[in-house]
Formats: sequence, structure tokens, C-alpha cells
Amino acid sequence: MSEALPDSDLLRLTVEAVRKAGSVLRERFGDVVRYETREELMSALAVNDNAALGILRPALTGLRPDAGWVEDELDGGALPPGEWWVVDPAEGNVNHLHALAEWAVTATLVRENRPVLTVVHVPLTGETYTALDGGGAHLDGRPLRVSPATDLGLGLVATSQARPDEDEKVVRRVGSSITAMLFDALVVRTSVPATLHLVNVAAGRIDAFWQFAGARADLLPGALLVTEAGGRISDAEGRPWTPQSDSFLAAAPGVHAQAVDTLSR
Repeated sequence: MSEALPDSDLLRLTVEAVRKAGSVLRERFGDVVRYETREELMSALAVNDNAALGILRPALTGLRPDAGWVEDELDGGALPPGEWWVVDPAEGNVNHLHALAEWAVTATLVRENRPVLTVVHVPLTGETYTALDGGGAHLDGRPLRVSPATDLGLGLVATSQARPDEDEKVVRRVGSSITAMLFDALVVRTSVPATLHLVNVAAGRIDAFWQFAGARADLLPGALLVTEAGGRISDAEGRPWTPQSDSFLAAAPGVHAQAVDTLSR
């Protein structure tokens, strides 16, 4: 019966599940969580993840029983054929532990390596961003549209750390790209998580976002949101982006080529 649901109904029910998971994490939010070792940090992160997954996994599995489940939100690359739930139960989990507001809960249904619906919920503001393949991007039901900007020199751009323990070559590439953007853009923001930068691109608040390497759970929700809001997605050199790409760029159409030129230097 659940398999017969159209994607629009699946999106509505996914929103319900993601909001419930967000409520659990909001109840856990408050004081800074102290840790002194990497093991203590990982344990604290896992507690948050598991609290949200306790809601998300049974709800989403019930909606699509035959869909696969991506266990590690840091994984990258292509998925096997079929349907998969790509979920980040606490996107920006480190921020949550440090009592910072920039964190969210995300769930994306991927079909044959193409995101078909996504939900990004920001519990502290109550905002819920949604996108449906071919059905547009929305914030709490209101349509989203990327920025009309045409001059990168007047633009606000952003990037994010790809992951902890990143390869030195990637770290240096990130650093040089930030330097290049500091010369070419008006304002450069650098922070985690990536998804919250991408919802800002979709909403027209930020003109471009780029990242080197990166994980599926970071990029797939925002890729669908930006595309459905009229933005352009590519790798940093302007080629079509796939989960196997080693870079990612999401931008308003009017500044996309300029961003590619800057990142290619």
C-alpha cells in the first residue's frame, strides 16, 4: 500500500517524521556538552544521532520498506541501484553540542542516484525546507527562488569544511579557494553545516556555495533544493555534478560562471 503513494504524499509524511525527530533534538539542546577526548566527542555525537534516528528510521522505513538506508552520513560516492534514504539525523551535530543554533535534521529519498524529494528542518526556528523533483522548492509551503544576482563582486558566498581528518591536498585546496573568493566576492562565509548554506542559496539569501569533497548527506538535500529553486549545480570546474564528483558548486545562474572562473584559478 505504501509503495503506491505518490511522491507528493511521501514528501508530506517525510516532513512529519523529520519534524518529530527535530523536536527530540530541540529538547536535548541547551548547555555546551563538554568532552576532552575524540572518543568522548564521538560518543556525544552518537547520542544525538541515535535520538533522532529512533524516530526517523522506523517512520521512513515504513513509508518505503524496500528502500535502502545509508548508515554513515559521512559516506560519499554513488549509491547502488534502487531507492535509498539518505538521512542526516543531526546535520551540524557539533554545533548542537556547542549550543550553537546552526543545525538541522534532513531526509532525502534517492532513486537511481537522483534525489526525488528532500526535507530540511531547522528545529530552533521551526523552518522546514522541502523540494520535490519537478515540483519546486518551498519554505513552509512558500516557493523559493535563487538570487537574481549577476555580479559576483557584489555577492555573498559561502563554503564549508568537507569533513574531519580531510586529506591535506583537499584542505589546501579549500584554503586557496577561500583566498580567491575573498578577492572576487563581497562577503565570504565559512562555517558548517553545508546544508544550511545550501538552503540559503535556494532562498536567494546567498549567491553561491562551494565545497571540495563532501558527503552525500551534506549535498544531496541542498542540490535538489537549489535546482528546484532555479539555481545551477555543477562541480567547481563547471562540469555536471554527481555524488562521485570531487567538488561541488551551487549558485544563482547569473554568477555561476564567475564562481567557476574564481574556483578554477
